[in-house]
Amino acid sequence: MKTTKLLPSLLAAAALLCSLGASAQEAAIRKALAERIPQLSQIDEVSATPMKGLYEVRIGTDLFYSDAQGNFLIQGELIDTQARRNLTEDRINKLTAVDFAALPLKDAITIVRGKGERKLAVFEDPNCGYCKRFEKDLQSLDNITVYLFLYPILSPDSAEKSRNIWCAKSPEDAWHDHMLRDKTPAAASCDTAALQRNLTLGRKYKITGTPTLIFTDGSRAPGALPAKEVQKHLDRLASAK
Repeated sequence: MKTTKLLPSLLAAAALLCSLGASAQEAAIRKALAERIPQLSQIDEVSATPMKGLYEVRIGTDLFYSDAQGNFLIQGELIDTQARRNLTEDRINKLTAVDFAALPLKDAITIVRGKGERKLAVFEDPNCGYCKRFEKDLQSLDNITVYLFLYPILSPDSAEKSRNIWCAKSPEDAWHDHMLRDKTPAAASCDTAALQRNLTLGRKYKITGTPTLIFTDGSRAPGALPAKEVQKHLDRLASAK
């Protein structure tokens, strides 16, 4: 009976020791890196990885790896060869997951086809050849609402075309004229603060290429995904409801 009563206390003590040990290692890593690499003085999180003795050092959504003393720093990807998973990629995907419901849809061009029951957000640059191919393929899908976030990252000309499309009398028509019919958008002017917010939003979620598709479950697909693949994603989400 005495042993049984002592067991919870022993477990609690062991957990406390583990916690203190982890805190000490985290403090050691933070101190060493801040002193030796000033750019790493603002570390958001230090946590153990599945690899014994290796710690993840997170600054925003940037990941590094360190030993327990902060003597060595690795910038690269951690691969679980048994599970055949890229642990770094999995972690970044989690850190940059998009809350679809929180997207600022007022900063997007809303394009509805059919009933528009299925939802999709897309970040696109008007000078992106892959985006043009994607847009042409996307025309085969029905019953969809596309929230188009103009994302001018390829050239200064991208910013000009995005402004002219956003400020057009019908942004949807101007977009389709340009992407589907190679018609250069006419010069126009208006408040383009939304375009700057789109750039800030894209940097937050590490959107580095166009097109980038965001589905309602927060998953993303970089590149010109074929319409058949988009359809599969949308069907999967519909069946999960």
